[in-house]
Amino acid sequence: MGGWRARRHGGGAARAARRDADGATGHRMNMVDDRLPVVLVILDGLGDRPVPELGGATPSEAAHTPVLDALAAAGASGWHLPFGWGVATSSERSHWAMLGYAGEPFCGRAVLEALGAGIDVDHGAVAVHGALRTSRAAGDRLWITGRAGPGDRDDVAALVDELAGTAGRHGVHIVTLPPADRGEVLLLLPRCDSAEITDSDPFFEHLHPWLRVRPTSPPGRLTADALTAFLLDARTSLVASPVNATRGRPLDVLTTKWAGMRRPLPTFAERVGVPGAAVTSTRLYRGLSTLLGLRQHHVAPDADVAADLRTRLEVADGLISEGARFVHVHTKATDEAGHTKDPHAKRDVLAAADAGLAGLPELARRAVVAVTGDHATPSVGGVLHTGDPTPLVVAGPAVRPDAVRRFGESFAAHGCYGGLRATELLPLLFGHANRPAFLGHRPAPAETVALPDDPEPMPPGR
Repeated sequence: MGGWRARRHGGGAARAARRDADGATGHRMNMVDDRLPVVLVILDGLGDRPVPELGGATPSEAAHTPVLDALAAAGASGWHLPFGWGVATSSERSHWAMLGYAGEPFCGRAVLEALGAGIDVDHGAVAVHGALRTSRAAGDRLWITGRAGPGDRDDVAALVDELAGTAGRHGVHIVTLPPADRGEVLLLLPRCDSAEITDSDPFFEHLHPWLRVRPTSPPGRLTADALTAFLLDARTSLVASPVNATRGRPLDVLTTKWAGMRRPLPTFAERVGVPGAAVTSTRLYRGLSTLLGLRQHHVAPDADVAADLRTRLEVADGLISEGARFVHVHTKATDEAGHTKDPHAKRDVLAAADAGLAGLPELARRAVVAVTGDHATPSVGGVLHTGDPTPLVVAGPAVRPDAVRRFGESFAAHGCYGGLRATELLPLLFGHANRPAFLGHRPAPAETVALPDDPEPMPPGR
């Protein structure tokens, strides 16, 4: 009897092993490759607040958006809150997290702007974005009043040439960022080894003056001191410049922001697991694509928002045909409309964007498509960005539709996703694309967001 029990247990173990190998039914699983590509459309600054002029609706809710409404009806909705309630973020920080890099030190926007302009930045070099600005002195404070613009190209070039000598004496390299008439420059500080410093650019020029550069940690003290010394000498040079003497509004101060440092990073394919691409719209996204190894196709923005997005979707479809398994599509038109502080303008831009997205429902039959924003840019009030929610809609062959039938903040509040952080976006989309990373399986040395497309094979041997 004891031997019979042993044989019986052994047979059960063998059957269990076969079930593990062949599937719970005891039959070999019929596996098919139904992996789908992912297209993420970012309407920059999409989120907004209820606007009295729009009857208490947000611009998204007030806009005529039949395409996005159809996607909402066919798919699932929710709110995108990149870093949680109340956290107002910049585009570059939300994209860093959205694209899977939240666990990596942020490189600083100055690095991205440089790479996007075709300027290489050495690993370990401190890069800072600078801008020539107009100012007004009031007591012991200097208030920023304006910036360079169309028609200032020659003056900007001359002023940057004058500053080159001052910069050199402080061990700073200064390079003009295109377009030249905007007065923007890249400052490289090769003698410094930390980018942990504050901005001198106040951003909120009606609230704060030109700011002192301070270290945010002890390693940043050398950089802060070096940059402060240069900026004060640059101010003296600009005030005394013969170029500024002939201007009605002298460009007499250099502000700085977005300090960063380029470090080694895994590529998007290594970090996420699939080859990615981007249909870029601005210097920032060209730089981000360069840094992350995304294949990029740049489309210069078209003032016709519908035509612009129509072109971008066509390019995205082409990139999928050429092997991209993730495509990022971006427009800044919605953000720019929000910054006008005219809610009707933002509403109308969203209606035009919707017309340009007419190809999305068809694309959603053979891909997972998502539309959301990277942050909220209120079209009323005195703030730049806020931590208000931005609508999210996802559609695709494997997406379970929820009860939402329209696109907009209040409608998306009833969607099945609830509130999502930036770090949750790609796992959600790749899960719908039948590409989830399988916890417990280790096909690659580092964890990836999606199931890797091309893990390293073992040679067959002999």
